[in-house]
Formats: sequence, C-alpha cells, structure tokens
Amino acid sequence: MDKGIIFLAAGGTGGHLFPAEALAHELKAAGYAVHLVTDSRAERYAGKFPAEEVHVVPSATISLKNPIKLAQSAWKLWTGLRAARRLIARHKPKAVVGFGGYPTVPPLLAATGMSVPSLIHEQNAVMGRANKLLASRVQAIAGGFLPEGVGEFAAKTVTTGNPVRPAVLEAASVAYAAPDGGPFHLVVFGGSQGAQFFSKAVPQAICRLDDAQRRRLKVTQQARPEDREGVAAAYDKLGIPAEVSPFFTDMAARIASAQLVVCRSGASTVSEVSVIGRPAILVPYPYALDHDQAANAAALAAKGGARVIAQAELSAERLAGILSDAMNTPGALAQMAANARETGKPDAARLLASLVEAIASGSTVAKFKEART
Repeated sequence: MDKGIIFLAAGGTGGHLFPAEALAHELKAAGYAVHLVTDSRAERYAGKFPAEEVHVVPSATISLKNPIKLAQSAWKLWTGLRAARRLIARHKPKAVVGFGGYPTVPPLLAATGMSVPSLIHEQNAVMGRANKLLASRVQAIAGGFLPEGVGEFAAKTVTTGNPVRPAVLEAASVAYAAPDGGPFHLVVFGGSQGAQFFSKAVPQAICRLDDAQRRRLKVTQQARPEDREGVAAAYDKLGIPAEVSPFFTDMAARIASAQLVVCRSGASTVSEVSVIGRPAILVPYPYALDHDQAANAAALAAKGGARVIAQAELSAERLAGILSDAMNTPGALAQMAANARETGKPDAARLLASLVEAIASGSTVAKFKEART
C-alpha cells in the first residue's frame, strides 16, 4: 500500500526529532513513505529515524541584534527555501509537517507557497519562534500542551499530545518499583544544553546523604563530554555505581528502571516521563526562550506528577534533602508515578497521524474535530 510521501521537517535536536520519529512510525504503518528534512545536527539521530530519505536543507537562526549575522541568516534561509522548493517539486509530498526549530522554516514556507497541505506540531506549552512565524500560513496546528479553543489560532489548533517513540511505549509497560528500603536508581539528564548544572549539583548533593542512603544508590547521568570524566570520578570517590555519558541510546529503558528522575522539562522529556510514569524533580532550563520549560513543568506538576524547582533555588543542600526524603517515602513516590502516568498521552502519535492524513487529503481542522467527536 503506497499512499505517497510525507515530509517531516524538524530541527536537529532530540526535542524536535523524537516526536517526528514517533509520527514517522505511525505514517509508515499506515502506508506512507516518510522523508526527513533537517539540518546537519541530526546526523547522530538519523540512524534510528525511519525515513526512506534524509534531506539536509540550509537554515539558520535569525538574530536581530547583529546586522551582519542577520544578513547571513537571511541568505542561508533563502538558499534553504530554494532547495526546499526543488525537493518538493521533485518528490511531490502529500503533506509537509513541521516540528519546530529554524530548519523547519524553509520547507514549510516552500510548502505553503506551493499549495502543498501543511501543518506544524508545537511540543511546548508556549509556541516557539519558528512555529510562530509559520502558524498563520499552515492549515493546522497540533499541540503537545497547547489548549484547543484558546488564542489567535484556536480554530485550527488540535491538542494531540506529544508523540513518543516506540521505545518509550515499550518502557511504559514496565511497572514502577517503589524503593521500599531497597536499591534506588536515580536517573539524571539535562538535554543538549542543560546538563552542566546537574554535573556539579547532583554529586555535591549525594555526598551530603548519609552512608546508608548512599549504599542504596545507583546513578545514570547524562553529562557533557567535557564534564563526563569529572562526574564519573566524583561518583567513584563516593563508591557509588554510576554510568555517565553525553548520550544514552536506551534512555527510555533507563527512565523505566528509575525510582526517581531529575531532569529538565523540555516538552519531549515531560511527555516521555509522563507516558512511562515515573516520579520526577523537574528543573526548568532558566535560559530557555519564552520560558517554555517552566510552562511544560507546571502542566505536569499541576496534576501531582512531578515537583518543580527553579535552578536558582536548588542548592546542593536542598537537593540532598529532597533525595533523602524521596528515598524514605516510597509511597509518595509511587503516588507521583501514578499521577504522572495518568497525564501521559501514549496515543499522541496515532492522533497526530490521523490529523496529518486528514490535512493531506484536503480536509479541514473543523471536519477533523467533528469526526473525532
């Protein structure tokens, strides 16, 4: 069954590519061919991405502060737009779906200019700059946390949730093991930008725990390449078994094995922790544009599925107290895990795929919502 090609356009970071990967699996199962349109940063993820072809299109972040950089960015975006037009003319996709980040701008502008059905997916509770630029031009806006019926684009917004990868759905089948006096697996990760703070804060907090608590601990921690050796040495000195790496290919399984997660609150992170159903301490990245991580974290915390603490307020002493309390209150952790699971949307990829099919066939958001209800 060959229904044609769908272009998925995503910036080259895990936060943009992971939901695109989840949608790709659904679309392929439904009979579509999938092509990924991205930038050069996606190379480390591309091996697992289920695309027939990967197209690297020039793009750049727009900076208004520096006139020279602005001119360079504008030229690169124009070059990317021309390349995207050629790709669309050659492959004739049924639809183009954008997942945020400036690499999505050329293919989505090309699609809307060539009357190819298009939509964007916004993972965060606050719309990012690239998606804001494209929102008025596309036929539909799918949202991970964006509410329906609110805002300038309410009529074409559909809350689908954030698609999660098959590995996350598989991990969700693992029941939470409350740490009733036994081993305590702590999983710590911060994404491509936010891991540096945890590299210092978490080992410093753990060294403040008592000996009995430290003997229970096992740590999995993401750290920048330049921090990895120092973090690993700190745990080795404390006698704590730890795996420290810049990137884990099996992070979903590691989250599933955790008694507690300490992490940032990017949209994909919050969605994956929710679907798997694990208690989390969320520390929003303080330098995130539009403070989207704080909004994402608040959405989960409001349901009792996580605790949110600002980075500026999280000293080593406070984090040590939080870890100590968590290790001594397995019932509270189990309840938090259950609350997180209740907020998760494991069917988000299926819902988004249905919306993509509707838009690709020439239908409207209004008709899609009618059929859904």
